[in-house]
Amino acid sequence: MLVGVLALQGDFQAHGDALRRLGASVREVRTAEELRSVDGIALPGGESTTMRKLMEGTGLDEEIAAGVRAGKPIFATCAGVILLAQEISNPHGRGLGLLQAGVVRNAYGRQLDSTIVPLENVRSDLFGDRALEGVFIRAPRLVALGPDVEVLASRGVDPALVRQGNILAATFHPELSRDDRIHALFLSGLEAVPQRARDTQSTEENPGDEQATLVPGALERPERPTAPEARRTA
Repeated sequence: MLVGVLALQGDFQAHGDALRRLGASVREVRTAEELRSVDGIALPGGESTTMRKLMEGTGLDEEIAAGVRAGKPIFATCAGVILLAQEISNPHGRGLGLLQAGVVRNAYGRQLDSTIVPLENVRSDLFGDRALEGVFIRAPRLVALGPDVEVLASRGVDPALVRQGNILAATFHPELSRDDRIHALFLSGLEAVPQRARDTQSTEENPGDEQATLVPGALERPERPTAPEARRTA
């Protein structure tokens, strides 16, 4: 299985590094055709307004929507969550409407307010008993969740990690932590990709691409945070 990381802007390289640590085959994608050729999609953090402008006229938004409908696993973080949302505020805008939720941009402050906090209400059946780490940098807040959205972890009362069918969405930056359990959860969904999603792949797929597999013990990796842009709080 092949994971495509949207590489228009933002921290796409960090996502690729995290996925490769888990044994995934990764391709940076910048066109609709490239996006069509992958089995799963990662939408990185960055600047959501810039991303939308770079996507205009490329067909990438339509291809992301087609991937969601086809059952491809989608993993969105920070700005990627804003792209998928229905309603956007601060300032007002519209997302792709694929995630049944609204978002408030920069809900926890600007760059200087970046922080690392332990997440709460973590689903132990998915992540075990160790706390998850949330690296928040100009992060959005999820609001008005739809009935199909399940909360997997939270920051206080705010949902921070949610899942809606084949969409996994984090308002923070798990790719900036050495704890790869969230990326491992995303990759586990690739094993159940429906045939209809694979049928949309381009015939020009790279013959050297390898199937994405989880490194044994990946869900139990020790936490070794590396987020130089964020300050640690208790």
